Amino acid sequence: MRRLITTKLSRRQALWQIAGLTGAGLLSAGTTAFAAQVAGKPAIRRIISVGGAITEIIYALNAGTDLVAVDTTSNYPESTQKLPNVGYARALSAEGVLTLAPTQIIASEDAGPPAVIKQLTASGIPVAVLAAHHRFEGVLDRVKQIGELTGRETQATALMRKLQQEWTQVRSNIEQREAQSKTKAPKIAFILAHAPNQVMVAGRETAAHAVLEYAGASNAITAANGFNGYKPLTPEAMIAAQPDIILVTDQGLKASGGIDAVLKLPGVEQTPAGRNRRVISLEAMLLLGFGPRLPNAIAMLDAAITKTLRT
Repeated sequence: MRRLITTKLSRRQALWQIAGLTGAGLLSAGTTAFAAQVAGKPAIRRIISVGGAITEIIYALNAGTDLVAVDTTSNYPESTQKLPNVGYARALSAEGVLTLAPTQIIASEDAGPPAVIKQLTASGIPVAVLAAHHRFEGVLDRVKQIGELTGRETQATALMRKLQQEWTQVRSNIEQREAQSKTKAPKIAFILAHAPNQVMVAGRETAAHAVLEYAGASNAITAANGFNGYKPLTPEAMIAAQPDIILVTDQGLKASGGIDAVLKLPGVEQTPAGRNRRVISLEAMLLLGFGPRLPNAIAMLDAAITKTLRT
């Protein structure tokens, strides 16, 4: 079971750490790394990863042994569950992070709050904030960057080559199916329902919109209501969208109370998806993470769409 990092540092101790005056743990880590460099040995890395996709890439590069902590979105591979947890990516604590004496922090661009990122940077610890880029090319960029940050450039090159091959095959299969199809691209609405009181639908410039396009589907919500980001689900918007399929995450399906509960969300019953009980769910980080499993996620989504439309 994960250990959520909590600290009871005095205000003075926290300020010392944030100012880079170091505590014993941080000094020890820095001294050990410096000694290794002087001796001509690889520096000891103590990496904190903030972002599930970033963590997956680190493991894919065989750099998992360098990790000392991850955030709550990092749930794959299973070994992440054994690491200390610094909490939710958007609500980090400088004290909790610094207590772990990291030599490198690698975070996604949604990590925060901004004040904490500034504090961590001011402490002297290298902080790399990587852009999400909800495109396949963005995944390759992050693999390359993380390879450089972890000293695994060779592994990164090999992983990029492997991902490109997988991606080419997946997209080729989808394009071939599209060319042979006599029907229009299916209209799919993605519903984010991880909290019962906050049900949202995905517009443009979201990971959900990107994966739908990659899988050869049309975002039903943006076709009927052009907007960017996420907005609360309304019955009017859902009825106007008339999706053929509703897409949710496994976590959202569970939080909602199952397929029957999803079908009772505002407006869904008045759509082809609702009338035909067409609901697809995939694990959240697999579907939306844009990590090294993206080719597999698109292939799985494509297969699920094809199967669902046949029912």
